[in-house]
Amino acid sequence: MVAIPGGEPLLHPQMPEIVAGLVARKKYVYMCTNALLLKEKLHLFKPSKYLSFSVHVDGQREHHDFSVCREGGYDIAMEGVHAAVAAGFRVTTNTTLFDGADPNSVRAHFDELMVAGVESMMVSPGYTYDKAPDQKHFLGRARSKKMFRAILSNRKKTWRFNASPIFMEFLMGKKDLTCTPWGMPTFSIFGWQKPCYLLQDGYADSFKELMETVEWQNYGTESGNPRCANCMVHSGYEASGVNYTFGSVTGLLQTAKAIFFSTYEDEGAQKILNEWKPASHGPLVQIASPATQTAASLQEVSGD
Repeated sequence: MVAIPGGEPLLHPQMPEIVAGLVARKKYVYMCTNALLLKEKLHLFKPSKYLSFSVHVDGQREHHDFSVCREGGYDIAMEGVHAAVAAGFRVTTNTTLFDGADPNSVRAHFDELMVAGVESMMVSPGYTYDKAPDQKHFLGRARSKKMFRAILSNRKKTWRFNASPIFMEFLMGKKDLTCTPWGMPTFSIFGWQKPCYLLQDGYADSFKELMETVEWQNYGTESGNPRCANCMVHSGYEASGVNYTFGSVTGLLQTAKAIFFSTYEDEGAQKILNEWKPASHGPLVQIASPATQTAASLQEVSGD
């Protein structure tokens, strides 16, 4: 499997050829896109079981536009989703939640995505990476677990998720997992990023160098590294969920139970939903207007 991350990878002039080459090799390709160019570039690709557009949509219209600092971003993204589904492409979504997200709105967002024909959804809390211009709206661990318990409990059978059931139980506070920082290695023109795509501790020239020279014990919540203190992101813990599943018979049985009995009925979670008060936020600060947007702004809006 190959994930092509965004921003907007459709800016790359050779992206259709890159994807076609990967598909020809029967690699499952997930192109993570903010979909600002998806509708425009869709004709350059061919539907295939090996290709999925993973569209970054951070909630319903108001929350998504506020999250990406771009008025109209939600409408453009959903136009891309509808166009890709209509053309026969596989479409998944990626939703990152920050402090101020309303669990009731997120659940309604899931309903909307299923109606739109999305194949499956991924959801994860935002991570407090150093270069983020807004450091105030990231979720701490306790608040993350409370919010995800409210969102993912009493689950609708119509919802389909593209995530390990154990990772989702971890988000809800039902499982304890340790980070697997090498679980989603990232390669770019600079090399292999150390230690994961969320932290910037340099690059390795080869995968072998990455695995052998990084001091992995210095990363993850258990390491005491302050940069990892609140992280619960899929890039480190999705792989941990998979390891949990296949690491023992107990893990396999618990995963099977999570798949076949996945509603997670929880009166306490319903009470949280009923009592949740949406947080207010300031006015949306738009980073670029459609008439003046640049390639850089298209890439920066809602990256993965």
